Amino acid sequence: MTHIGIVGAGAGAAGAAYELARRRPDADVTVLEKSRGVCGRAATRRRDGCTYDYGANYVRSEDERVNDLLTEALDADGLVDVTDPIYTFDGDGKVSEGRPPSGPKWTYRRGITQLAKRLFAETDATVERETRVETIRKQGESWTLVDADGASHGPFDAVVLNPPAPQSAELLADADWDAPVRGALRDAAAAVPYRTIWTAVLHYPFALSKPYYALVNPERDHEVGWVAREACKPGHVPDGESLLVVQANDEWSRAHYDADPDANVAALADVAADLLDDERLRDPDWTDHQGWRYALPDAGLDADVRRRAEVAGLYPVGDWVGGAARVHVALRSGLEVGERLADAG
Repeated sequence: MTHIGIVGAGAGAAGAAYELARRRPDADVTVLEKSRGVCGRAATRRRDGCTYDYGANYVRSEDERVNDLLTEALDADGLVDVTDPIYTFDGDGKVSEGRPPSGPKWTYRRGITQLAKRLFAETDATVERETRVETIRKQGESWTLVDADGASHGPFDAVVLNPPAPQSAELLADADWDAPVRGALRDAAAAVPYRTIWTAVLHYPFALSKPYYALVNPERDHEVGWVAREACKPGHVPDGESLLVVQANDEWSRAHYDADPDANVAALADVAADLLDDERLRDPDWTDHQGWRYALPDAGLDADVRRRAEVAGLYPVGDWVGGAARVHVALRSGLEVGERLADAG
């Protein structure tokens, strides 16, 4: 039986486990995830009857394989399309109509994290949450993963590496793996540029009437990059209420990442009030927040280094491998890694 270890339970890892299970049902898969949830930055929380996607907002339908997976192969119960358009705004906060929708924007009534949950549910993978991998070790042809408590997991015939590129680079820097490709992969992962995102979630006991689902700042010249109305997602916000997801841009997020969260939330509520031209938005009745230090990759992993690492039995996966900060890119990366793992076995 082929034994596979997966570091991280993001969308890419879930895609790899799913495709491997489909092609090699005899494979034994263990997923080690540092947090309590799955799907990485495609994350969902619930509060007071509201469901909100506070990281990645939806799955684009641009990839036919991913689109077919969501709508046909997986259980599509509760799968919803965010049909309202996305408008743009410039550095001065001037709002304009955006481009016409290019296709569905998928999420679930129970939140986008359902994506990884449904993928893993189609496998026999063991998902061990709150298990932080600190050391990757290779001895001969076998791999071992050592967690923060010193427990060893394995041996594995291959390892899938899903954390964001900077965190993967740290693991590779400390890896007990004597091979030239380790350094090359570490350097290539460390070279992937990332944007930081600090997110405020703002709830209001009244409905908002706007012609758009979200506002985006494509030129990245405003302190906020994205404001979304979660009430546009079916099943997410009760009637007569509103919930905004406000994501600051990279420069603002880096400058305020360790600042007082309440002050950050208040500042972003003021920006939202200005952008949406509604003074009521300065005073939400409850809030939430999250910082994503490694949120959005702006480039991908060198393909030649990736291939050399896979020959050695280490398979990087995620949006940073595909080269775009999109859930469908991470998922496609995982599906392709699952294929290659099945073929390698």
